[in-house]
Amino acid sequence: MILPKQGKLLRIFIGENDRHEGLPLYEWIVRQARENGLAGATVLRGLEGYGAHSRLHKAKILRLSSDLPLVVEIVDTEEKIQSFLPLIDDAVSEGLATVERVEVHFYRSGNLNR
Repeated sequence: MILPKQGKLLRIFIGENDRHEGLPLYEWIVRQARENGLAGATVLRGLEGYGAHSRLHKAKILRLSSDLPLVVEIVDTEEKIQSFLPLIDDAVSEGLATVERVEVHFYRSGNLNR
């Protein structure tokens, strides 16, 4: 797959404990992105954060489990990102999605014939 120089970055801010269709929401989003042919997705786990309810979520050593903030990032063309948004809109009951313009410098699979 070749990405154009100008693309879009979709960031989805959710909680670690959020679920959809029996899966962790982040996992469901990544699977949907893959099934829909988006270039790639990355899930980042935050150490601390809060959202619309202003409830603070943070990692604590003595806690085995906590609802830490997650960010799912997906970069692709504007058209693909815009067509993906309605698919995930109903799945995210609490969270935030942003889209911003990005400049793609390279997108490689590691199979380079240099």
